[in-house]
Amino acid sequence: MGAFIPFDVIHFYVGCVNLGSALGAKGQRVCYPEPVPLNERRHACEGLYDVCLSLRLQTAIVPNDIDADGAELVIVTGANEGGKSSFLRSIGLAQMMMRAGMTVGATSFSANVCESQFTHYKREEDASMTSGKFDEELVRMSGIAKHVGPDSIVLFNESFASTNEREGSEVARQIVQALLEKRVKVFFVTHMYEFAHGLYDTVKTGAVFLRAQRREGGQRTFRVSPGEPLETSYGEDLYRRIFTEDAREEAERERVVSDA
Repeated sequence: MGAFIPFDVIHFYVGCVNLGSALGAKGQRVCYPEPVPLNERRHACEGLYDVCLSLRLQTAIVPNDIDADGAELVIVTGANEGGKSSFLRSIGLAQMMMRAGMTVGATSFSANVCESQFTHYKREEDASMTSGKFDEELVRMSGIAKHVGPDSIVLFNESFASTNEREGSEVARQIVQALLEKRVKVFFVTHMYEFAHGLYDTVKTGAVFLRAQRREGGQRTFRVSPGEPLETSYGEDLYRRIFTEDAREEAERERVVSDA
């Protein structure tokens, strides 16, 4: 008799096939990842994209290429709404899918397998008002610290920005330094210039610094590429866009009323 395959395993593989078909129908590429051992430091990919975002949108997702081989720290800065958070999700999803034995949303993807994977994303204000946002961030970080070990990966998205930049930068710097000393791989999306540029000036090996691209005039390409952290996140682009749109809508409402 052949070996019995549990139904949950069959369902898992059927789901993998259905996922690949759904992405293929949208013209999105998938690939078999190339995992390398825990103790190596590899992270290289071409055409990497956020699989979940692709499933929600009708249009194709802008992919990214990165070469972070040998790096334990990747810092991502750049323009607001420039695709940094989507890029970070694509990294986490690809890592998780590779470990599960799935195909990955990319043209090619190779990374070291990680012992465990953690995320620390900013959250909304505590509705119960039992603690402040910064306190809540520290509590969650404490929970991660109790479980994270060597050869793990932690993804930070705008963490510790709920306090002033000097305090947030120092907290972030100390946490990142402690994680790196324990051989934990870190991806960190941040707007804190003091934190990002401080690392850029002091960490000369084992680190990659990426920046969300912005064209002249403020257009976002939703791509990240190697680049030194800048003092601005170009929030004025969003300000002009939002208030220009509001002014146009107000003018249109006034015109309609006057015509009536």
